[in-house]
Amino acid sequence: MRVRTAYTVAAVTSLALLSGCGAADMTKQASPFANAQGAKTVTLSVQSWVGAQANVAVAQYLLEHKLGYRVDTVQVDEVPAWDALSQGRVDAILEDWGHPDQEKRYVDDKKTITRAGGLGVTGHIGWYVPTYLVKQHPDITNWKNLNKYSSLFRTAESGSKGQLMDGSPSYVTNDKALVTNLKLNYQVVFAGSEAAQITQMKQFAKEKKPFLTYWYAPQWLFKKVPMTEVELPAYKEGCDADAAKVACAYPHTPLQKYLNTDFAKKGGKAAAFLKKFKWTTEDQNEVSLMIADQKMSPADAAKKWVDNHPTTWKAWLS
Repeated sequence: MRVRTAYTVAAVTSLALLSGCGAADMTKQASPFANAQGAKTVTLSVQSWVGAQANVAVAQYLLEHKLGYRVDTVQVDEVPAWDALSQGRVDAILEDWGHPDQEKRYVDDKKTITRAGGLGVTGHIGWYVPTYLVKQHPDITNWKNLNKYSSLFRTAESGSKGQLMDGSPSYVTNDKALVTNLKLNYQVVFAGSEAAQITQMKQFAKEKKPFLTYWYAPQWLFKKVPMTEVELPAYKEGCDADAAKVACAYPHTPLQKYLNTDFAKKGGKAAAFLKKFKWTTEDQNEVSLMIADQKMSPADAAKKWVDNHPTTWKAWLS
């Protein structure tokens, strides 16, 4: 789920609605509802991991059932979503993991996008091993010891090296640079999507096999497959500025919301609501778990969460 230009989250939900990272460029496919003049419509960008879908599901449910809006949702890859938002093809991004170049271009310089505050969730990318493996090899959680254990992680895809499993190759990650710059005997192998990555991790866990994976929090899978983060060299501001020279951990990133500037000014109750939309990691994981693990539809999961948390969401409507 994901380094985002400086630090993008990589992850693709297993749901049919979100079919993977290779989504079409929505800057060339305007939604019929986006920026509709005089109509109570809102278009929300859905990023391709289940936590982002959870945000949109709850926001959509409340916009439709409490504020009387028609809501359209479109899947857009992370960077194209900024272009779509700037052009008014979508009205809001509810979960961004930090794209400083896009923020400077559209928020600070062009002023076509407006900051809408924090989501209330802090995201973090890292390398993880299953906790059952840590119990066998306690020192495996320090990157300096990974080469000692590389043979444990060999797969057909990684050959003589250990496998570091990533999600989709369409996401930007630091992992290849980290492997090179930290001189690790590992091969980055892409599962293809978040869904495929989760399937592999579940299978490894079922058989109690070792695995090393790029993963991120918040994520509902931690409740099903306990994992422990591998300690990489400490993150310091700017240590990831040069993508080829990265040799540090991923940052902890407070996730942010953004609105199209015209929508922020003229979007009425919908814009005001989205600015106030703010919940916890626990809230997001609760909805994500219902969608991805319990196989509830996003709408049903949102309704269940809304029914159980009136105090939280009523504050967003005030």
